[in-house]
Amino acid sequence: MTKTFLNARSRRVLGRKVVVLLATGLLTVGMLATGCGSGEASQKPSQEARGEASATSAASYPVPEVAREIEPSVVQVNVSSIQTTPYGPQEAEGLGSGVIYREDGHIITNAHVVRGARTVNVAFADGSVETGRVVGADPYTDIAVVKVDRNNLPAADFGGGDLDLGQLAVAMGSPSGFQSTVTAGIISGLNREVPPEITGGSQETALVDLIQTDVAISPGSSGGALVDRNANVVGINVAYLPPAQTGAVNIAFAIPAATATDVADQIIENGRAEHPYLGVSLVDLTPEAARELGTSVESGAIVTDVAPGGPASDAGIEPGGVIIAVGGEKVTSTGDLLSALRRFDPNEPVEITVACDGNARVFTVDLEEMR
Repeated sequence: MTKTFLNARSRRVLGRKVVVLLATGLLTVGMLATGCGSGEASQKPSQEARGEASATSAASYPVPEVAREIEPSVVQVNVSSIQTTPYGPQEAEGLGSGVIYREDGHIITNAHVVRGARTVNVAFADGSVETGRVVGADPYTDIAVVKVDRNNLPAADFGGGDLDLGQLAVAMGSPSGFQSTVTAGIISGLNREVPPEITGGSQETALVDLIQTDVAISPGSSGGALVDRNANVVGINVAYLPPAQTGAVNIAFAIPAATATDVADQIIENGRAEHPYLGVSLVDLTPEAARELGTSVESGAIVTDVAPGGPASDAGIEPGGVIIAVGGEKVTSTGDLLSALRRFDPNEPVEITVACDGNARVFTVDLEEMR
């Protein structure tokens, strides 16, 4: 089972796959850039940075009003950590963004922004800075919660209802340390997953069920807000496809607000989030793999291995089968499967349809908790 973590980018830019993480200071670069963070902090953004809007005209949409509404709720998250290098342990600094979730000081950001952080400082839009602590981080969704000892903070409104393709989207964060930078565009796609060929050959668990947008986001934007025309937070910015490596233009991703708040609530209450565990290793079914398996199924997730004593094993699922549905929801890829499993709780039974030897069989699996 594969996972993807969005890493913060530091003043040293580390590389990984083709996904770009949007945090600077502790950045992992791949075909997909996950995490939007920057390594150079700036207390006062330039007018150009604050007023930048891409793909959408401020004259056509209320971008200035949206920016003024959300700005007090978006922060810059500065971190320091010790990283292992060929020359031994080295201190690294990085930054990302965050969104004030509760008035009592709880802030949502990306897990890759604060991963390994020794110290955390939170810079607010009013110029003040507070020491923060990491309450918890969830690598399976790339959501983390930071707490500062300060009350009556301007918490953002999360939600906004169902999203429509083409609707206005506005992002705010600290790309390259330019705090409170505003960019604008549209919602380009829903329920997106970043495919294995981009993430290095395996499906990353954090890079499924995402919002796609053409809003310009960059290293340092990780953990920042993606909002609608009413300044409701609809997503937490997490990754983008770097044009130089992928040829893609204006393709970025955000974690849906519902996922972010569900995980944040669990972290605040329990220090961690629960996720269902199936106990299988998977790869996407390709035409070549279908021919080798001799199956007529055109899409799905091939079970390459089953954990002994795990939920799938106990239910009778064996390697070589192709999972084509979960709970009645069609599965066309490993990303689909991971997204579908998010809708279930640990210890909840779920029906999983597996195609094997020309037949489709439904297994009832009692999910366990991911450890």
